Amino acid sequence: MRVLVVDDDVVSREKMAAIVKRFGPSVAVESGTIALNCFFDAWNSWAPFDLITLDISMPGQDGLETLQKIRALEKEKNVPPHRQVKIIMVTGEADKEIVLTCIRQGCNDYVVKPFDRETVEQKVRKLFDRPPSTLLENS
Repeated sequence: MRVLVVDDDVVSREKMAAIVKRFGPSVAVESGTIALNCFFDAWNSWAPFDLITLDISMPGQDGLETLQKIRALEKEKNVPPHRQVKIIMVTGEADKEIVLTCIRQGCNDYVVKPFDRETVEQKVRKLFDRPPSTLLENS
């Protein structure tokens, strides 16, 4: 499993990267713009990401805009829903409206900061419906 971690806060980014490395190789970046470039590069090299953790609140291109652009590309490329990258939004506030907007735009789940290892791992396992050890098999 390949994972892209996107967060402008270095502490949150490093913490999330440390948690998800158990599931396979990861790339950690600090902005939505860089994340899109990584997503496109991975897509074009036939090694797409399986999971993206995406902070909602970032300067410049925020997580919601990044989410929309990723889903638009997948739609343009006719990627069936079961093959789309799984996206977990990361938010500093449990604002119901923001979370609902992200879900409507195509995120698969969300976590609230400060997050912990158990919560993130549980959400990843739920999305992929298999234990962490088997998630490494297709890395």
